Amino acid sequence: MKRMLWAVIFLPWATVAVSAPRTLGFVITTWNIAALESRFADECPVGFNPGYDELWWRGLSKPDRARLTDNGLKSRLDRYFVAIRRGPNGEDVCMNPDSVKDPPLLLVEGEKAYGMDLDGKDGVAAGKSCPHQEFTGVDGTAGVDNQLYRLLGCVYGFRSYGQFEANENENRKSNGKGMTLIEISDVDDVRNDPDVRVTIYRAVDQYTLDGSGRFLPFGSYRIDVANGKPRYSSTLRGKIVDGVLTTETGDANLPFYGNYTYMNRLLRDMRLRLTLSADGTTAEGMAAGYLGVDQLMFYIGGLGPIQSSAPANCPSINVAAHEIADGHPDPKTGRCTTLSSAYNFKAVAAFIVHPEASRVADGWLERVRKFFTDLRASN
Repeated sequence: MKRMLWAVIFLPWATVAVSAPRTLGFVITTWNIAALESRFADECPVGFNPGYDELWWRGLSKPDRARLTDNGLKSRLDRYFVAIRRGPNGEDVCMNPDSVKDPPLLLVEGEKAYGMDLDGKDGVAAGKSCPHQEFTGVDGTAGVDNQLYRLLGCVYGFRSYGQFEANENENRKSNGKGMTLIEISDVDDVRNDPDVRVTIYRAVDQYTLDGSGRFLPFGSYRIDVANGKPRYSSTLRGKIVDGVLTTETGDANLPFYGNYTYMNRLLRDMRLRLTLSADGTTAEGMAAGYLGVDQLMFYIGGLGPIQSSAPANCPSINVAAHEIADGHPDPKTGRCTTLSSAYNFKAVAAFIVHPEASRVADGWLERVRKFFTDLRASN
């Protein structure tokens, strides 16, 4: 009934024409590291990086290897709790990545990538970034920054067919945690508008799906609030040109849940590009910004046993991440602390229910319930 109420108030723009500024809402359905993957992984000419499990058993003597793996018959999941504690004093090498020295991480060597030019031509000279090799965008854009792709593009678990990315999206789809809402307000023309406001929220309702598990547009999603205020509320100014929304740069807090990990994902100097479908039901976009190295390692370090089916290795990733970080130099050391990154995402149209509107709707529904309760009692 609540969804019916909001459908009356907010109709799809394809079916109604109004002159007053309107608000568009979307809920992100899939979110992936923007990784350019060739058919034969030419961007990884030496191949993919070995995972923690392979590094563990290759470091054993043949008798110990046979004994600890049941001659290779024990599954990687069963081996995980021994393999991950290969530090000199039994340390978990993901929780303590400095406890061992592993072979250097194999990085992406391709010249092209998804992403945006985040630091501009004078980023290094202005002290905003550290020297790094830039990519050419898949659309020909020069100076694309995407060190997260360079770092993780040859780590099997983070490929599009690896477990980490797929499991993140499936976690959110099945349990409704860490879902991101995008609200575009002050919209005078959905195809061309020089000044709109884009705000990011977290949803507390699960996805609206059809019988086949596909995302349905125009579901209602309440905003996550604490003490009466949105828990997430990052706003960027933007514009729409020929149905493509682009935003200015700004820091944004993004809700995140995936692989059994909660996290506030702070993207510094973030900008969005979002292409709206002609009928207003769907959108596809890219978010680009700087992700903190410490944030990344917090996430990777906590992946746990899921790494048994998605090879990765925390110590080598940790070393390489600090070496190729290209954003926000530490004022004391001069070393960069963030990685340029880009993410491709898809979304469907949504009715975003603000706290005050939710209270009105709940009050209305309560009055309806009371009416029918009193009616039954009188009979």
